[in-house]
Parts: sequence; structure tokens; C-alpha cells
Amino acid sequence: MKRRKKVRGFLLVTGWLLLAGVAWGQEEESPAVEPVAAEAEETSAGEPEPFDVEAATRAYLAKQSPEEKERSDSYFEGGYWLRLWGFLYGLGVAWLLLGTRWSAKMRDLGRRVTRFRAVHTALYAVQYILATTVLGFPLALYQGYFREHQYGLATQGFGGWMRDQGVGLGVELVLMPILLVALYAVFRRAPRTWWLWGAVVGLVFLVLVILIAPVYIAPLFNDYKALEDPEVVEPILQMARANGVAVDNVYQFDASRQSKRISANVSGFLGTLRISLNDNLLERCTLPEVKAVMAHEIGHYVLNHIYESIVFFAVVLTLAFAFVRLGFEAARARWGEWWGIEGISDVAGLPLLGAVFSIFFLLATPVMNTYIRVNEAEADIFGLNAAREPDAFAETALKLGEYRKLDPGPFEEWFFFDHPSGRSRIEMAMRWKAEHLGEPGMRVP
Repeated sequence: MKRRKKVRGFLLVTGWLLLAGVAWGQEEESPAVEPVAAEAEETSAGEPEPFDVEAATRAYLAKQSPEEKERSDSYFEGGYWLRLWGFLYGLGVAWLLLGTRWSAKMRDLGRRVTRFRAVHTALYAVQYILATTVLGFPLALYQGYFREHQYGLATQGFGGWMRDQGVGLGVELVLMPILLVALYAVFRRAPRTWWLWGAVVGLVFLVLVILIAPVYIAPLFNDYKALEDPEVVEPILQMARANGVAVDNVYQFDASRQSKRISANVSGFLGTLRISLNDNLLERCTLPEVKAVMAHEIGHYVLNHIYESIVFFAVVLTLAFAFVRLGFEAARARWGEWWGIEGISDVAGLPLLGAVFSIFFLLATPVMNTYIRVNEAEADIFGLNAAREPDAFAETALKLGEYRKLDPGPFEEWFFFDHPSGRSRIEMAMRWKAEHLGEPGMRVP
């Protein structure tokens, strides 16, 4: 998904806590979904020929022009390198803060201000956020602003983009100190098992973010309001009610002020669960396509993906903290005196902590992507069964091709894709269609 407009990461130590949103793309509105060229044609005897799934998939993929394919592939493949450069850039920032003893000086400033350790940590957190924001700004500016405009995906001017960056910084300045105060309190009180209790704190923080994001964070970036059009709302709510989803509103948000991307998401849980779609989707897609997208989103809730993901990330965070325990201690033993780090409970070691976390999650990329991709595929299948719109589903997958490579190789999809590729999704839709031709409500060629 996702995904939708995201808060700018919470820096190295908290970016790994946020779940990816579910994002779908649409293209220009068309009055009806056209049948693909490979649909069954009647024989002279009046019998329909067997539906060729592979030919239908190829016909959909052929709708993308060579120029569109080149631009999409270039954008998406460039993202592979940006992940690597972003990782190396983050390591460089951490090394700068440690090697110049800048991090130790920020810690010492807090100690001079007050004797309360929690306040030391909070003051350090504020300094750390401001320092890493400034140091990371050149890469963020290129990746989030210039590159998006270069590929024609952004609609936001520089002033609006800077406004969103400022809002994201404000969110970090509120949430990051809360996380770090809790983490370092655990580090001080459990010097041997800090890594285990740290994972617990991380998981609690993750759940907190999931709970508050739809109501308190997302509206800081976009205006959310209940969708009023009954022609769109009623089919969505019918699907929701039929599948036991306890929602009575569908929300829309004004993503068009930032991007041309079309997206929808299911976010929150318990009392903050929301199904949302952006205004680009409403303006650029047909009603069957909207229905296909929202059926996918409903599937995430019905299949308990939010709760399942909390369990998954509990395991991942435990493994991550165990990895950090080994990496942090090894690095501190070698360079700690030079950096001025006293131990894991010393907040001056935060850049090292974040760097080791980033190494773990880089190595875990295919595992993380595979887990998310499997969940997305499950929601895809649910959406096909709920909406019964295979051609509209295929059209939405095609339209992700504005910024996602449609037809990657198997290894490429396994390692880099956190959603099924466009080809995989179209083939799934055509296979579903082949098995349901002739059923009530299905268009028969």
C-alpha cells in the first residue's frame, strides 16, 4: 500500500516500528472496463473456447507502452539503489555523531541541565532528532521532492513539501522522546536482559502508533472526511457488512495535493479502525475499480492482518534486539572509549544502536518483504471473491505501473517487492476469472 502519506520515519531507531500501509494505484477514468483481447471467442459451433489465463495476462501487460514501461522500471529500480545509499548515508551520519563525540557532548549537555535521567534522555532525543534531520536533509530533499517531480508523481510545491516535513519533525519531537525515555529506563534497570525488555517496549510503542495514527497523526498531513456519495459508499459498506466488518463510514482524504498516486488503506484497530481512500482514486477510477480496491482493504481486516502483524513484529523485534545486543557490545568494546560511550544505558550510544538496527533490517529485507507480500496476496484473493471484479482488479494492478515495475524477475520480486508484482496480481485475477465464467453476476464473453 502502502503506501499513503507516511510520517517521515521517526529516524533510524523508530522507522522499523511502523507497518507499511496498503497502497493501490489507479489511472485515468474510463466509462467501463474493457474485455482483454485474449478472452474466449465463440467457435462456429457456439461453444466458447477455453479462457487462456496466460494470454489474458500478456494482453493486460501489453497495455503499458514501451515509454511508460521504461519510466516505471527506471523509477522502481532506482529505488533499489536509494535503499542502499540511504543505508550507507545513515551509517555515515551515525559515524559522524560518534566519531566527533558530538553524541557524547549532547548527552553531557543534558547532564549539566538536570540530574534526572529521564530528562537527560528526553533532552538528548530532541538534540538527536534536530541533528539527524539537518544531516539527512539533502538525501530527503532529493528522494522526497526532486525525484518525485522528476518522474511526474508529485503535485506538491516546495513550500507544501517543507510544511509536511515540518509536521513530521514535530511528530518525531513528541513521540521519539517517549520511546527513548522508556527504552533507556529498561536498559538501566535490566543490564543483562535489556534486549528482551527493549523488544517489549518497542512492541508496545508500535501498538500505540497503530492506535493513534488514524485519528491523531494522519489528519496532520491530509484532511479526512466521511465520503458522502451513496453510489460509492453503499457498495463498500455492503461488502463490509457482509463480511462482518463493524464500520459505518468510509473516509476520503485529499492526497491529490501531494501526489498523483491513488491509494486506499485500512488502518488502526479496536476503536480507531478506519477504511480510507484518497481523492485521486475517486477521480481517476471507475466504480468497479473502487469496489475492487476497497474489497482488498476489507480483506485485511477480515483476515486479521493487523493482529497477525503485531505478533509477527513481536518476533522480529525480539530477534532484532538480540542482534543489536551482540553488535552493540562488539562495537563498544572496540571504539566505545574513543566515542565516549559508557554502555548500553548511555544515551550517547543511540547512533550506534540505530546503526546496528539498520544493519539487521537490511539483512532481513527479503523476510520482511515476503511476510508483507503474502498478506497482500491473501487480501487480493479475498478482494476478488468479495467484489467479483477481476477485470477491474487487473486494471488497478496495471495502474500501479506508473511507479512500480510490473514484470520483475522471480528473485527481484522476492527480495525487493513488499506487494505482489503487477504481473502476479493480473495473473491471479485472470485465473480467478477463468474459474468463474458463466456464474451469476459474471460477464460472459
